[in-house]
Amino acid sequence: MLSLALRGMRTRWVTFVGSFVALALGVALIATTGLALAATFDAPERGTERFAEARVVVQGTDELTADTSIGQRTSVLTDPRPVPEELVRELAAVGAVAEDRTFPVAVPDAGRRIGTDAALVGHSWAVAAATPYRLTAGRAPTAPNEVVVTTGPGAGVRPGDRIEVATPDGTGPRTVVGTVPAAGFESAVFFTAAEAARLAPRIDRVTVDADPAAVRAVVDADSGMTVLTGDDRRRADPDPDRDKEALVSVNALLGTAAGITAFVSVFVVASTFTFAVAQRGREFGLLRMAGATPGQVRRLVYAEALVVGVLASGAGCLLGRWAAPRLASWMSGQGIAPAWFRIGEQTWPLHAAFWTGLTVALCGVVVASFRAGRTGPTAALRESAVDSGALPWSRRAVAGAVLLTGLGLLVMALVDNPGDVLKRKTYLTQPMLLIVAFALLAPVLVRPLTRLLTWLPARLPGAVGMLARENAAAGVRRTAAVAAPVIITVALACSLMGTTATVNEAKAAEARTQTRADYVVSAGDAGRTLPAGFVRAARSVPGVTVSTSRSTGVTVLEEGTALVRSEARAVGSAADLATVAHLPVVAGELTDLDDDSIVVNEEWLTTRVGQRVSVWLGDGRKADLRIAAVLAVGTGDNGVYVSARNAAGAGIDRVDIKVAAGADRAAVDRRLRAAGAASGVEVLGAGQWIGAHYPRSSESTRFGLLMILAIALVHTGIALANTLVMATGDRVRELAALRLTGATKWQVLRLVAVESVLVVVVGAVLGAAVSAVNLLGVRIALGLLDVRSAVVVPWPTVGAVIAASALLAVLAATLPASLALRTRPVEPAGTRE
Repeated sequence: MLSLALRGMRTRWVTFVGSFVALALGVALIATTGLALAATFDAPERGTERFAEARVVVQGTDELTADTSIGQRTSVLTDPRPVPEELVRELAAVGAVAEDRTFPVAVPDAGRRIGTDAALVGHSWAVAAATPYRLTAGRAPTAPNEVVVTTGPGAGVRPGDRIEVATPDGTGPRTVVGTVPAAGFESAVFFTAAEAARLAPRIDRVTVDADPAAVRAVVDADSGMTVLTGDDRRRADPDPDRDKEALVSVNALLGTAAGITAFVSVFVVASTFTFAVAQRGREFGLLRMAGATPGQVRRLVYAEALVVGVLASGAGCLLGRWAAPRLASWMSGQGIAPAWFRIGEQTWPLHAAFWTGLTVALCGVVVASFRAGRTGPTAALRESAVDSGALPWSRRAVAGAVLLTGLGLLVMALVDNPGDVLKRKTYLTQPMLLIVAFALLAPVLVRPLTRLLTWLPARLPGAVGMLARENAAAGVRRTAAVAAPVIITVALACSLMGTTATVNEAKAAEARTQTRADYVVSAGDAGRTLPAGFVRAARSVPGVTVSTSRSTGVTVLEEGTALVRSEARAVGSAADLATVAHLPVVAGELTDLDDDSIVVNEEWLTTRVGQRVSVWLGDGRKADLRIAAVLAVGTGDNGVYVSARNAAGAGIDRVDIKVAAGADRAAVDRRLRAAGAASGVEVLGAGQWIGAHYPRSSESTRFGLLMILAIALVHTGIALANTLVMATGDRVRELAALRLTGATKWQVLRLVAVESVLVVVVGAVLGAAVSAVNLLGVRIALGLLDVRSAVVVPWPTVGAVIAASALLAVLAATLPASLALRTRPVEPAGTRE
């Protein structure tokens, strides 16, 4: 059977080229993403960076540990406690100490580049001896207006320069008296110890030059402080978990791409093999007439798939091994992955890709093999070009079950938790079942849809429209096979891009609805705070209400087994918050928020107003707080609110300002913008601020969606080319008959091109139907969440995908047709098979 399969494949190699290329590409993508995915499982082991020269570091505990019914669980604290001054004095008795203070600074002049990072931090020079920083030019600062700065490529600062530096106290001139090389993990500006203490009274950590045992004897175990030595000193580095966190999005991106690749590969290979088997009905009929049993015919199809699968999987693994390092390098260069991200020596992704490809090839011909086995001997005598019985009842039943499952899961999600419909993991997977269902039903749907779409063109002067309609309607299997890859591409493009854009627009609409403020000022990057000078200046402006808030977090033990941390905002005054914001309160009163209470959302297990809930605050303190109000979940941005006292370690990072009725708005605007200019912050109108922050997707999300669309579009091109080349090869006699009836070569080519575009349009309409169901689900979910926002359809993206598919289809159909038309029409028309 294998030898027969090989001889047949040599004769009909064109039939298998598309399947080979599609499968090889799919395996290459799986191998590439698998190798990259394997590299994300382990972040590199980094040593201590900033405090490598310190013997001991004492800082506030940055992890919360709780005993649960299934063991200890930990969670990261957002606001570790500062080191008390009394403890610093006690530590000074056992060894030399240096106080470390870290606070945000900025250099507004873009020409004065400091180090390599746009996000600058300020430090005390007193702690520099315990860090890698060493003077390369100049001297240490000795006066309040003197600083030492890090340098890097393109640095425009040297000793003696005067620069404007924005600090928590405002913006003012500083003299650069020394420079140090950039360390790679931060870019910094160093002040004298006294000036740093004035700008940032909080002591973040202390280095101690003493025996660790002596330090631990001073530090109380229940004080909320931790003693770091050896490799544990890395916990005091800037963002010590940044490597692991950076790999989370990369891991999700590559995992999604690998899953989509496998799905599209199965889809394309199965569609191609099914059409190829349908085209070979007479061949299988001749085998049956020669005495072949249905089982032998099925084994022949499996043997062909096995050969294609082995060769394509091997080629794909080689291509993936070559492409993986280049993908990692590109992702690092674009900032999607960390700079150190490299492909390791793992080989298991190649094994997984090879066997996945082989399995895809064999699974893709399961249905096709049974169809081939059912071919009767009389099929060799058939001459009809009209497909009949194109969709057996078994396929209809499977298609209906898949369709009902997809719709049922969508309805269940809407009923149980509408917010789940807006999550990426849902809208990435939800379209798949519907795509499969519509593809299975395509042979039933394409004939009436074709006649509907060509109702008007078929009645126009000329025969092209009528012939294109009849050819597409008669060749149902051919039309369905060409439409299938278009369905998946258009459905993915419209569903994924449309859902992302719709959710982003909904978040923006929700923010506009909830904002009553006239001005919003935010610190920007996470972890940065607004200058205290600006906050004081804003509060001094007459006729305004100023609401300050801080980013923090609260942690709750759910069901006695899991620590769940929620993002929270700590507000200075509940009354001011109610003035500047219109939050979706479903129970309680926002103005009841005080130091003994908390505002939660409906996702919390405990949501009854007045009931107390036990939480850990951002600095690790445990508190039993009364629920003052409950917020609707919305699009997911309606978080938790606490008072400023319950976020003692967090700095103000957002100010909302409401101008009172009757106040001089022009005067208020001038004073606020003057205060912002003096403090180095940007004052934006509420609409401007929302426009700058919404709608937007992360770089990794955009890249992931584009990668998925690229995968789908490439597979679509391969499937279209393969199917149309096979179909055109079998239509030589039909094209010759058109020539004999008087049609010119260009008229025949125009007919083929129009027919190809028509089939692409049919696939695009079915893909749009899948997208419409998904976007309708998103719209219903937003309505259930009380978010009023329109559905956003990515017309440019969808149009580009359809146009590319149409162009590929026209080329794939007309090129082989033009070659076939070189033969005299009387020869193929008169040939008897």
